[in-house]
Amino acid sequence: MKKYILLLAILFSSVSFAQTITSKIEDANAAQYELLKKVNEYYPDITLSKTVTNFYADGNIIDTKQEFNLNGSKFSSYKLGIDPENKKLLFEYVSDETGKVFGDVQLFKGNVLRTTFSDKLNQIEISLNGKSVYLKKLN
Repeated sequence: MKKYILLLAILFSSVSFAQTITSKIEDANAAQYELLKKVNEYYPDITLSKTVTNFYADGNIIDTKQEFNLNGSKFSSYKLGIDPENKKLLFEYVSDETGKVFGDVQLFKGNVLRTTFSDKLNQIEISLNGKSVYLKKLN
């Protein structure tokens, strides 16, 4: 009997913590669009788009992605994500020209800091407000 009560208690406690996650394709909110606009100003390879897919849990945005129509573009893959606080953007794109390039862009004390990893060039680059401040080739 104790085993059944314990099993029911575990079952009902795990159900009570479950969240419903939904997604909506919608226009970027003001904070998201400001982040995208500021990033695109310094780094034009990060595409500026007004449409995003927001993922919600209990009415709060927990993640944001952008979807792109790649037909006719040089990219075979292009992904962008925005953190819920609208201070950081993650990117990854692949093309024959660049290979796989990925990293993040963050707002830091009014500046735009970007860390880029390039598989094809085998290098790491850190840029501040569009200017390279560190470049390291890997062996």
